[in-house]
Amino acid sequence: MNNTIKGYLCGIVAAVSYGTNPLGALFLYEDGLRPMSVLFYRFSVGALLLGLMLLAQRRSLALTHAEARVIGMLGLLFAASSLTYYYSFMFMAAGLASTILFFYPVMVAVIMAVFFGERLTAATLLSIVMALGGILLLYQGDGTSTLSLTGMALVIVSALTYALYIVLLNRSQLRMSSVKLTFYVLLICVVCNVVSSFFDPAGGLQGLPTLRSWVSALGLGLLPTVVSLVMMAIAVKHIGSTPTAIMGALEPLTAVVIGVMVFGEVLTPRLSLGILLILLAVIVIVVGKQLSPQRLFSFVNRMGHRVVKHWRWR
Repeated sequence: MNNTIKGYLCGIVAAVSYGTNPLGALFLYEDGLRPMSVLFYRFSVGALLLGLMLLAQRRSLALTHAEARVIGMLGLLFAASSLTYYYSFMFMAAGLASTILFFYPVMVAVIMAVFFGERLTAATLLSIVMALGGILLLYQGDGTSTLSLTGMALVIVSALTYALYIVLLNRSQLRMSSVKLTFYVLLICVVCNVVSSFFDPAGGLQGLPTLRSWVSALGLGLLPTVVSLVMMAIAVKHIGSTPTAIMGALEPLTAVVIGVMVFGEVLTPRLSLGILLILLAVIVIVVGKQLSPQRLFSFVNRMGHRVVKHWRWR
């Protein structure tokens, strides 16, 4: 039970910290950096911080051949997910791309059910539906966003490779610290990012032009990268891949909260309903295993009435 609680707490921290991406990324964009360069600094700073941590703790960096193969696959999957996601911004609005991306919990659940025989419980299915509904409500298009086939393909590949990353992380059962594992994953991502920059039609990697850029790059490498990936690895270990993926719905919720509190965005009734649905999805995935299907549906029904009452009040 203690490990389960630890897993859920780490899953929450992972999702919330990943949702702080706008705090660093938007400032870097304002300073003229392109997505490829932002991604490079995110990975590089993260790998540097974790490398220094491992050296300070005098941890061995040695890997067995089996560990190297698994970590190599994890690094390639995460790099592919990040690169295709950032490239999709060239073909479609970032908000629409991020909304489509968060269908990856469905992919994780399907992969675990089809290939590994994981049973899809009522709590899991309800959580997925509510999380996706909440995320769709959080998306605020300007009415001009179009669906590009190339952009859609890139986002789908991004979601699939991220889902495979989570599943492989769960099934590999690597016997090493989450810090060491994440360090090597980010190191591989840095190499992939540098290689792909040579083929970037927008140009190569850019330098950091201002002090704010350096601070933003540090924050981007720390919270949504180091903290998020380390905590996610711990969460997957203790509660499994599907619940961890579903709790990832807190990521766009955090981004919306930051947008309202930091960037002055308006909290509309639709955003409020989306936030409530995502929070309800997280509650259901946490308590669902302790409830029978009948009690679970009764619980959701009561919470649903409260959501509707809140919606009418708004």
